[in-house]
Amino acid sequence: MTPTSTPSLDQIRRAPKVLLHDHLDGGLRPQTIIDLAAEVGHALPVVEGAMTAEVLGQWFAEAADSGSLERYLETFEHTVSVMQTVPALTRVARECVEDLAADGVVYAEIRYAPEQHVSTGLSLDDVVAAVQEGFEQGTAASGGRIVVRQLLTAMRNQARSMEIAELAVAWRDRGVAGFDIAGAEAGYPPTRHLDAFEYLQRENAHFTIHAGEAFGLPSIWQAIQWCGADRLGHGVRIIDDITVHDDGTVELGRLAAYVRDKRIPLELCPWSNIQTGAAPSIAEHPIGLLADLRFRVTVNTDNRLMSHTSMSHEMASLVEAFGYDLDDLRWFTINAMKSAFLPFDERLAIIDGTIKPGYAALAQESAQESAEETSG
Repeated sequence: MTPTSTPSLDQIRRAPKVLLHDHLDGGLRPQTIIDLAAEVGHALPVVEGAMTAEVLGQWFAEAADSGSLERYLETFEHTVSVMQTVPALTRVARECVEDLAADGVVYAEIRYAPEQHVSTGLSLDDVVAAVQEGFEQGTAASGGRIVVRQLLTAMRNQARSMEIAELAVAWRDRGVAGFDIAGAEAGYPPTRHLDAFEYLQRENAHFTIHAGEAFGLPSIWQAIQWCGADRLGHGVRIIDDITVHDDGTVELGRLAAYVRDKRIPLELCPWSNIQTGAAPSIAEHPIGLLADLRFRVTVNTDNRLMSHTSMSHEMASLVEAFGYDLDDLRWFTINAMKSAFLPFDERLAIIDGTIKPGYAALAQESAQESAEETSG
């Protein structure tokens, strides 16, 4: 990648962006949590002073940054607890779409585990319908500037993956694009859910698997070679199968070579990876080398609330760390759109009708600004 001019934060915000890895229960507005908690009587964390949206947002960021798994998991306990009714799920879903559209996202796949939202008596279908209603409301409010689909997640430490896979297939023409499994990798390999993945393959359905975030190469290998994952949720630990020699030459192991050769998309989430210890900093994040080696790299947010992030923030951080330009951001974005669980013609329409023209306009704007500075 050969950067030319550095895009401004404003240009990054206006650039068309595609998001493939974002958790619905990890992206709530702090004020919404306060409102919904009051409605259902859920006790929020104890903080000093008045409980405001700003204070609560800061608590979430600090808890997620603490290095304590217990505190990190507690953040999701609070978000999931207020997402147990149809109105709450619809509101959270609507606001998710509104926030993404305001950040320049033109296509998003939002994942969540329906099984975590049935504690007050909702059925799995009720949950999916409530989220879909919210997505449709948010899309309408944005004037159709964004397309959003659901990914239904099964928890890898539970035994409902076949049920959730069947739910994803039942809803695939009504807003659900695919299936996912999430949760602790260690001790819960994806092969525990092989029946669900084999069912999805028989149904010609799409699925991604959280793999290679905390556990490493065995998790990635199982996700691809045993389970047949279309994409890798995170996949950052593929770097463990890549050797950079002292003379600068790079050698790929068999698994890394396979992932690159097959163009298996990596749903990389830079700021989240720093919180979980998968990378020490943005500048040292494996995304730089993986992009240079032309893996199918995509940029994602994971949990916008916990990581205090957005797609614009993720991309701006990469621009600062690696000197990326608009062409590089366009490459990440087209990678993601190519990898989306959307029919080919619809993917192509967004690439040709929205992404390419959007980046072309920004490039023209940058060229004009440069010319004015030179002449001035």
